[in-house]
Amino acid sequence: MAEVKTQEFVAASGAAMQNPTLRRALRQVGTGFNGARLEAIDEVGPQLWEEWREEAQRIKRHTIDHLDYYLEMLHDNVTKAGGQVHFARDAAEANGIVAELARTRQVKLATKSKSMVSEELDLNQALEGIGVEVFETDLGEYIIQLAGETPSHLVAPALHKTKEQVAELFNDQLGVPLTDDIEEMARTAREALRQKFLQADLGISGANFLVAETGTLVIITNEGNGRLCTSAPRLHIGITGMEKVIPSVQDLALFLRLLPRSATGQRLTSYVSMVSGPRRSDDEDGPEEFHLVLVDNGRSKLLADPDLRESLYCIRCGACLNICPVYQKIGGHAYGWVYPGPIGAIVSPTLVGLKQAKDLPQASSLCGACREACPVKINIPRMLLHLRHKLAESQDPEEKSTSAMDSLAARGYTWLMNNPSALTALGKLGRAAQQPLAGKGKIEKLPLPLVSQWTKTRDLPLLPQRTFREIWAQELGQAGSSIASPTSRDTESRDAGSGG
Repeated sequence: MAEVKTQEFVAASGAAMQNPTLRRALRQVGTGFNGARLEAIDEVGPQLWEEWREEAQRIKRHTIDHLDYYLEMLHDNVTKAGGQVHFARDAAEANGIVAELARTRQVKLATKSKSMVSEELDLNQALEGIGVEVFETDLGEYIIQLAGETPSHLVAPALHKTKEQVAELFNDQLGVPLTDDIEEMARTAREALRQKFLQADLGISGANFLVAETGTLVIITNEGNGRLCTSAPRLHIGITGMEKVIPSVQDLALFLRLLPRSATGQRLTSYVSMVSGPRRSDDEDGPEEFHLVLVDNGRSKLLADPDLRESLYCIRCGACLNICPVYQKIGGHAYGWVYPGPIGAIVSPTLVGLKQAKDLPQASSLCGACREACPVKINIPRMLLHLRHKLAESQDPEEKSTSAMDSLAARGYTWLMNNPSALTALGKLGRAAQQPLAGKGKIEKLPLPLVSQWTKTRDLPLLPQRTFREIWAQELGQAGSSIASPTSRDTESRDAGSGG
């Protein structure tokens, strides 16, 4: 399984916020992807969009609630189409299945289309361990493979890198001249990979969806590499999580409307590839063998937990990352594992262990933007609160998220909120004390416990000169008392009418 660094989240997120290059690269998350998503919704119309979301949630809920039935149907139909299905309980078993297929088929070179599950399993390392050369062919994945890094985003793996960094990487790894022309760099990658596509014995892909009624693996991409990986080599292995199954082709049509618009704002991606088994006798191309590896690796824990099962509805569009104020400040690597952002803060603690990832559920303001952006209406804030509750109530001292200081602070806050006079006095004291520290209408650094953690990476707004209670007492309360209520006006009207 991929190396787990979730326990380093606090330090990693702090370092990310101090990285100006990363911050510049992340700005396009909200202005680019999320802006395009909103334009796509406007084009469809908010009412129709909500109808699609409701229907998609219903389909995913039904499928996950009857997952055993649809997995069996998928197995039967993949087999009828000439493919083979393998079920893997964990990362070791999944890697072992792929490695054994590669070994017995004398595979020397493998090309890979984008697959987050293969990243989760650290599949590349397993194949390289038996002497197989592995090449990522998605441009973003290829960039991070050359850099020896992991993806920082579900849709755009190299989002954290600037074009200047990519140019330097290509110059160092591929020996090409430095250039800031993005098209030229894409052409360089294409030329480097072209022979790999032709030489590959094995093509590996993930799956955006698995259609149970036809046994079809579906991948949607904006590059032609996905089709080359699934059709050119003599062996094709699809590897994905068991939750990717959906009942029918009719259901697929709905998700093909939702996923591209939510991910990149496109009506449809450039390529929609549908694979049903190996090459048939009348096919012009395609693999001699097709194998589908369905991975559990902790997903059954999510399935068995009624409070977290909803996370299996995720279609990996990345919309929750693009809207999340936390992700936009720290990027994906700070989360310490394959799945970043709000959905990753739910999935990762379950898949790698709550003890190792106890900081991730805290990485949210609970603003609810992720829930509103999700195309299948996953209630992410509710599940984050559930995990926080589990951590707070845990009897394991290494897992417990609250300290004695946290408990003391909570009791102090409760007392303060129940004592208006003390709250008023503290507000007056704070307004007086902030004056020497205020600059340009904000406090940039405040060397006090707890508060200093905030001002180390962000500014602290000043307390207002008047509280709402004071404004009400001095202005709004008096103005409101001179306006007759609707009830009194209605009574007066009725009295006047009856007197005539």
